[in-house]
Amino acid sequence: MSYYEHHVFFCTNEREDKACCQNHDAADMRTYAKQRTKELRIAGAGRVRVNIAGCMGRCEEGPVVAVYPDDVWYTYAERADIDEIIEEHLLNGRVVQRLLLD
Repeated sequence: MSYYEHHVFFCTNEREDKACCQNHDAADMRTYAKQRTKELRIAGAGRVRVNIAGCMGRCEEGPVVAVYPDDVWYTYAERADIDEIIEEHLLNGRVVQRLLLD
């Protein structure tokens, strides 16, 4: 059994020479996700952990979020997308198909 039910990684890498997640306010989105999981009381051991990740190697695909141990990778455009990932995936166990990265 994993220490966390879901471990959520937000790429917050910043590059000057090419596309990067930080160009899409990734650090702010990660902070928002961390705050929302705390507000919803799903943060912590046995539940959800939201972390910063370095480059995840998918720079051209927009901002990237990976949810483990599910091995599901998402992209997002706005806070509403983060809310949907939290509500659907983290709370209800349903993958958000429209935000999936292949």
